[in-house]
Amino acid sequence: MRRLALEAGDKIMEIYQSDDFEVKTKSDASPVTEADEAADALISVGLRDIFPDVPLVTEEQSDSHEQQVMTFLIVDPLDGTKEFVKRRGDFTVNIALVEDGVPTRGVVYAPARGRMFYTDSVGKSVEEKGPFDKETPGETVPLAVSDADNSALMVVASKSHRDEATDAYINKYSVADSTSAGSSLKFCLVATGEADLYPRLGRTMEWDTAAGHAVLNGAGGRVVRFDDHSPLAYGKPGFANPFFIAYAPTVVLKEG
Repeated sequence: MRRLALEAGDKIMEIYQSDDFEVKTKSDASPVTEADEAADALISVGLRDIFPDVPLVTEEQSDSHEQQVMTFLIVDPLDGTKEFVKRRGDFTVNIALVEDGVPTRGVVYAPARGRMFYTDSVGKSVEEKGPFDKETPGETVPLAVSDADNSALMVVASKSHRDEATDAYINKYSVADSTSAGSSLKFCLVATGEADLYPRLGRTMEWDTAAGHAVLNGAGGRVVRFDDHSPLAYGKPGFANPFFIAYAPTVVLKEG
């Protein structure tokens, strides 16, 4: 999964650094580029070759969204397409394994930022420091969520989807500082302890969140539904998520 993420990242950056690339609009009005499609083709072939018996769900293949599965691989080949189109750099390659509705393994690679996060062979999360050799992993740093100070929290929120409802919820906390980030990097900032809390009051799909969720799980963090604070589960109909909160367990959650 790590190698496929790196290979997809190379393909994405090749297109990102070109003078021009085509942007199309999908049926749900979201953008898609040739980078999404090229990365998806590369990752899909690789995963089907290595894990032929594990169902594969990927954003760019709509027929895969009709499956009813609880254990599966799930891919967003380019999460943060809006960031990519605006050349803002906060986009990621997301590959995850979900087992019985729980994301247990994941890799999040941000090629323009030079940051890579993943779960190791026993499910603990690390950040690998570059340069990223495709065959041999480099130096890794174990990840652990913060010991949050509830009187001075660090909050991370979406760069492209920030709204009044999100701000109203964040204002229920004592916030020392807040930052914005695109794509699944927000989960990783909580996993590294760079942020304590990431609330998402907006539409997401499971391929947007599974890899980041796995990384956060492996760093001791949690992701719960916004409405009842029960664990966010996977394999839902159509792979659509409810609103959710990702956080370090020492954060005292507020009701919505």
